This record gives sequence, C-alpha cells and structure tokens, in this order.
Amino acid sequence: MARSYSIAVIPGDGTGPEVVAEGIKVLKAVAAVEGISLDFTTYDFGGDRYLRTGEVLPDSAADELKKYHAIYLGAIGHPDVKPGILEKGILLRLRFELDQYINLRPVKLYPNVETPLKDKGPEHIDYVVVRENSGGVYTGSGGITMKGTPHEVAVQEMIYSRFQVERCLRYAFEYTRKRNRRKTLALVGKTNVLTYVFDLWERVFHEIGDREYPDIKREYYHVDATCMWMVKNPEWFDVLVTENMFGDIITDLGAITQGGMGIAAGGNINPGGVSMFEPIGGSAPKYTGMNIINPLAAIASAQMMMETLGEDKAASRMEQGIVKVLQRDLKSLAAGRMGLSTTQVGDKVAEYAAS
Repeated sequence: MARSYSIAVIPGDGTGPEVVAEGIKVLKAVAAVEGISLDFTTYDFGGDRYLRTGEVLPDSAADELKKYHAIYLGAIGHPDVKPGILEKGILLRLRFELDQYINLRPVKLYPNVETPLKDKGPEHIDYVVVRENSGGVYTGSGGITMKGTPHEVAVQEMIYSRFQVERCLRYAFEYTRKRNRRKTLALVGKTNVLTYVFDLWERVFHEIGDREYPDIKREYYHVDATCMWMVKNPEWFDVLVTENMFGDIITDLGAITQGGMGIAAGGNINPGGVSMFEPIGGSAPKYTGMNIINPLAAIASAQMMMETLGEDKAASRMEQGIVKVLQRDLKSLAAGRMGLSTTQVGDKVAEYAAS
C-alpha cells in the first residue's frame, strides 16, 4: 500500500514559485519510484496577496496548516512591501503558532561546489546546526520608553524556560544519535557573559546527557570561538546546538562555507506536529520569471522534508540527484551562470534521482 502524504505548498514571493516548482518536480519523480503518494495544496500567502487584500496571514491559517503532514515554502520577501511585515507576519508567526521549535540546518559541502575556505573539501564540511526556534530575543519581549527623546530606552530580552531548553536539547541528542557519525553534540553559547541564560542551557545539557545519552560525547564552545572554528576547522563539528539568535548568525556563516545560499536548505521542525521546509536564500525578485535562478536549495529542502517524514530512501535518491547534477552538469551555482536554466536543473535532478 502506498504511503500517502499531504503537503501544503507556499510558493511565496519573487523566484519562490520557480524553485518550488522544481522541488515538486523532483518529489513527484522520486515518489513514483518509491511508491509514495503525494497530494499538494497551494496557498498564496506572500507579498502579492498582502498588496491585494491588506492581509498578511489569515487567522485560520495555522489551524488549517496543522492538517498537513508538512509545509513546503519557496521564499518570503517582496520589493513593494516594507521589510519585516511579511517576515514577521508569515514566517515568524507560523513558526510560533505551529510550535516549530527546532530550526534544522545541515552544513554540507557537495563535490564540485566552491568554498571560500582554503584547502577544505567535502570531507571537511559536513555538520548540522540545531537552532532553538521558539524563544530568546526573537519573541519580542521588551519595549521602548521615552521614544524620540534624548533619554530613550530600548529593551529586548533573551528569555528561556527550562521546558524550551530541555526539548531542544533532547531533540539535538536524538538527532546526534540518529546521525551516527562522530556522536558528538556541542553546545554553543556564551557562559562567560550571558551567565543566567546559559547557566540554564549548560546545566540541562549535562543533566540530560548524563541521564539519557551516555553514548553521546558532549562539548561546549563559546559562540565567537565557534565562528572562528567554522572557518578554520569545520571538520571538528558533528552536531551543534544553540539558542535562537546565535543559531541565526552561525547558520548563515555555515551556508557561505558550503557554497552559498543557492545550496543551503533548512527546516522548521515540530517533531510532534507539522514542519516547514524552505531554501535559506531570499526571494531574489530581480530574477523573477527569467528561468535562471538556482533551484538546488529548494530541492534540498524538499529532500529534508522527505527525510523528516521518515522516507529515507526517497531523501537519499534526491541527494543523489543533487550530487550528480553538480558533478556532471552545472558550471556554477550563480543565477544566470549555471549553464542550465532553472527548469533544466530540475529536469536533470529528477532524472538522476529516479534512476
């Protein structure tokens, strides 16, 4: 009997619809081979809808999206909409309302992809960042008083509950065990300055590790040192776990070391609910409709979706397709310099993944 999954698709803005179309193409090709049934439902959330209706996201959206097995997102960001409106009103709102408390970011350098790191290759850059996605300064706790005066005060607080910290760390331990590489989980923090928040993180990290994960080696790195080592010695890493803001920063650094936003994928994960998968790069509106944008990050995020749904064989096929197109066909990851069009890249990946 075919495994069946319902997928909500939010193509979004700019080149989002173009790259999502190629991801769906590859998903359908792999599903046909693996005996998987995929049902896609498209939602028009994004800049065009907002400009047309004045509504960023319907109040019913989160409840409706909970009915799906996963959400596949293209990109959010419209040149005619003030920055922050769509990002907060769609991306952050869905992450919070759907309790997608993990942001999962593989940092993996594929063959024939250039990295700015001297003398580093695919054997050196292959690790994963687990970013806590529900707390910290991103919750917006704080405010401004006496705004516009010489005495103006702005406060934005980093707040974490033990519940938030514990569930994130437990996910990271489980992921490290499943990944089964070096079986090393490193907590990234700033215990020497953010003494209250990271005292909590560090205590829970070791309590859970001692009690439940004696097979997982534990390490601790300051976040500033982590940034240096991501450039100098990325081969040291297996799985990193950190809080929301630090995770946001180091994952972008990781993305450039793996070849840039054109190959970087991410997932916003609720292990007990619906998760959302997206390419890390933006909507690239200047390339809209030109059929020259690189869709590999979107295809890789669809691969992550399959892996998270437990379809490891399908995910492996998709990664195989990505690797082969990089080895055989692409001249560059940059828009307009790939040597293939957006749709041709999708065609090739689909062909290789299904073979």
